[in-house]
Amino acid sequence: MSKTRIIIDADTGIDDALAILYALRAPNVIVEGITTVFGNIDVEKAADNSLRLIELAKPGYEIPVAVGASKALVREHSGYATHVHGENGIGNVEIAPSSQRPISETASEFIVRMANENPGEIVLVTLAHLTNLSMALDLDPGIRNTLKKVVVMGGTIFNPGNRTPVAEANIAGDPEAADHVFTSGLPVLMVGLDVTLKTRITQEHIDLLNRFGREENKAIISFMEQSLTHYFNFYREANFLINSAPLHDPLALMVALQPDLVSYKEMNVRVEHKGEFTSGMVVADLRAQPKVGKPIQVAVDVDVERAVGTFLSVFM
Repeated sequence: MSKTRIIIDADTGIDDALAILYALRAPNVIVEGITTVFGNIDVEKAADNSLRLIELAKPGYEIPVAVGASKALVREHSGYATHVHGENGIGNVEIAPSSQRPISETASEFIVRMANENPGEIVLVTLAHLTNLSMALDLDPGIRNTLKKVVVMGGTIFNPGNRTPVAEANIAGDPEAADHVFTSGLPVLMVGLDVTLKTRITQEHIDLLNRFGREENKAIISFMEQSLTHYFNFYREANFLINSAPLHDPLALMVALQPDLVSYKEMNVRVEHKGEFTSGMVVADLRAQPKVGKPIQVAVDVDVERAVGTFLSVFM
């Protein structure tokens, strides 16, 4: 079986951590690198969390980690999502540090180099603000032709937002960067709240992993259970969910490897970045003859049972 080669761009919080651990355990993927960006926590802490997760999972090969943007392209920083992910980004759970250090290249430099050295081979999975990818496009617009695919966890078309009434957090944190990416001509697949909110992990799933998880995954499962306790508490208060939370970032990662987990529709989109109440909104031109925006693929439905089963399976 050929393996999908991916770079993960993350602001390594709780659901980013679940996505990274999934990728490090999935048999059909090679993680070529992790790049970090501000968002859930600061960019340096995101890099440290990523290195700790690699140490926890022990994938058996070296994975470079590159530090990226510490702020949005043009707008003031509005704070980190520590109320969602905890002060350390991973539910205030302590895991062992790594002796590995980030590489000297910036995230955008690393993305450009890997895309150009491996044309048509690298799938970039973005789990955070799109600042690093926007900066990579500024460095070399040609990556629109050398990246195989870009899977973006972010945005919403038909559901309300989770940062504002109309904007999802990853897009709202740097809407100028998101608009740049979505109109760049990159082969983008947007996996947003329309599908991620349906795809939830529950305490029952964790109980299942505790019973049937493979011995070599016990430490990973213990970490997931502890960090998800924090996440479940947030979603109980924010969305009235009981002992469950959406698999936002893991779903995007899984879709990068198994695109048929979701169904898609091509839409012309732009990202609003000037409105007082609509900044960060992904605006889709759904008219028969769209005239606004550029076409991207948007996930509109998901096989929930199969997606959750796919996530659990790599740890069992």
